[in-house]
Amino acid sequence: MRAIIVAVMAAPLLGGCVSAVKTVVTAPVKAVGQVADWSTTSQDEADRNRGREMRKSEERVGKLSRQRDKALGKCRDGNEEQCQRAEVLEHEIEAEMAAPR
Repeated sequence: MRAIIVAVMAAPLLGGCVSAVKTVVTAPVKAVGQVADWSTTSQDEADRNRGREMRKSEERVGKLSRQRDKALGKCRDGNEEQCQRAEVLEHEIEAEMAAPR
């Protein structure tokens, strides 16, 4: 009779122990999963980063093109220095467009 009473009274205590053991056992698995999430890039993130990089590249090409066009205008007016600048800017545009993405 005493054994039954002790077992019934100990049951709630064992539930807490089982929960604690479960938490301790699953913690390393959860930690490894979180590290894997932090250290890898999802496809969505990769696409977003690629799009951002493409937009930045297009902005750089646009800025260089405007500078080149302005230099070409001054070159046509006879400014030899601006002719050289336009040529340098043209090479920069070509390099930017040829850069791997």
